[in-house]
Amino acid sequence: MKAITFLVHTTQPLLATSLQGDPNSDVSFPYIPGSMIRGVLIGRYLQRHNLKSTDDILDESKYPDIKRLFFNGKTRYLNAYLYDKQKQKRTLPVPRSWLKKKGDDISNLDEITVYDFSYETPEEDISYKSLDESFCTVDDKDIVLYKEKRRINIHNMRNRKKGRGDEDNGAIFRYEALDAEQYFQAVILCDEPDDIEKIQPLLEPQEMWLGGSQSAGYGHTQIIPIEEDEEYDSWNEVGIEPENRNDRELIHITLLSDLILRDKWGHYVAMPPNSTGDEINQKIESLTQILEELLDIKLEPQSSYTSSLIVGGFNRKWGLPLPQVPALAAGSVFVFNYDGKLDSEKIRLVENQGIGERRVDGFGRIAINWLEEEAIFNACLPKRETNREQPQLVPNSEDSQLAQKMAKRLLEQKLDRRLLEKVDNCKLRPNKLSNSQLSRLMIVATQALRQEIKKSGVEELEERKKIVIDFLKNLTKNANSQFEDTKVYRKSFKGQICDWLKDSSTWLDSDNLKFSIAGESVPPDLVEKLKLEYTLRLIIAVAKQATKDKQDE
Repeated sequence: MKAITFLVHTTQPLLATSLQGDPNSDVSFPYIPGSMIRGVLIGRYLQRHNLKSTDDILDESKYPDIKRLFFNGKTRYLNAYLYDKQKQKRTLPVPRSWLKKKGDDISNLDEITVYDFSYETPEEDISYKSLDESFCTVDDKDIVLYKEKRRINIHNMRNRKKGRGDEDNGAIFRYEALDAEQYFQAVILCDEPDDIEKIQPLLEPQEMWLGGSQSAGYGHTQIIPIEEDEEYDSWNEVGIEPENRNDRELIHITLLSDLILRDKWGHYVAMPPNSTGDEINQKIESLTQILEELLDIKLEPQSSYTSSLIVGGFNRKWGLPLPQVPALAAGSVFVFNYDGKLDSEKIRLVENQGIGERRVDGFGRIAINWLEEEAIFNACLPKRETNREQPQLVPNSEDSQLAQKMAKRLLEQKLDRRLLEKVDNCKLRPNKLSNSQLSRLMIVATQALRQEIKKSGVEELEERKKIVIDFLKNLTKNANSQFEDTKVYRKSFKGQICDWLKDSSTWLDSDNLKFSIAGESVPPDLVEKLKLEYTLRLIIAVAKQATKDKQDE
């Protein structure tokens, strides 16, 4: 299997629109789809061979190469995933069986404990959540997590003649694009070695435009070739030879890209998350049959850790979108018992060819027994590249203090948005509280927010929490029953308030509360103070909204 590998450097934000987000926004994939790269190369091929859109390019008698190079799956254009320049390695999607303890934080200096539920489910009665990062590299026990950088821009529609918005054309919309100055590694796999010489020239010129809104400052990229060596004659996506993965107790199938699959009735397969038993057998019967035929073994599904999504696309020749179909998401993991012996050559063939539909666009990439049999391991973020030419701010200088103030304002803006979102979705149902009890709660929470306390640090925060908690503990029997009978998220309002105060991460995503300007960030003690402040403001806002709702009834 011969591979062409190259880097795609985003010199402008890139909008590879996925089918997610609200109707007034376009949200990009976290990677560059292989279909985009394939589309650009098709356009260059047609132009250099003086072919027109009206020519029957799929007629193999006239054009024997086109179908093999671009359409029938003999040549496959893989998704361009984030590239680690330090390791000189292409990242891969994080398996969905990887979870972390809720509330765990990961920084550039600290490692985080990751639990692989596909090997063993922890016995601890602790809440777990998915990892926030999208990609990873795995070198034995050296596991690094990566997350793409994004840029959010607000735009408004305008009347082309007037050059501005009007009553009919003035809607505001948002683009969430891949940010500039990132590197992604693309791979083109060719079944025919001679096709390398036909595709390589299409990578020139090295300037390439990808994605949507190219006239609005999006999509300019640069191709950076990677020198080929002999190892690319036997290229495989995970970098581990099949001979080192064919002797395992169970078979773990990890999707390295989205998978479009149909069942025996022709329906597209979509999986509910974390399925087990009979549900897996019904949902992935077609996947099991395909793998059994390709690997020549008998498989019995055990568990899965999956997610589904809707995928589409765009046909530039016809100017029309492709049909939107459900697919199994990249990173999904399937675990099988098996009867027989895994053959290394068959593993290599399945991984090179992929399975399912639209393999030419990079769909259907899988890895067999990719990861070591470790149920618990440590992972970290990549080390930042330090720019020695960038001047460092003098600690406690005027510039340093200004940078900290700017970071604090950014943090407060994020907390304000989160507070509004939470209040909109936080309804008391049923609301058994009288207006007098709601008023008392607002007064006590305001007192905890404003009262001067002659203590500092953790002691001050605990004293402020104690004001509200003591109020709830000393309620009369009638008032206590009102708070207990009032529900929010099917939990007593009293218990929910205590949970918010004891651990603000139950409603705030602590992982995203980090801002730095010129290397200066908000001090940790101030972050904790702001988290409590906004928790008290949440309690006041929910009570105030409940009072208003009672008046409207």
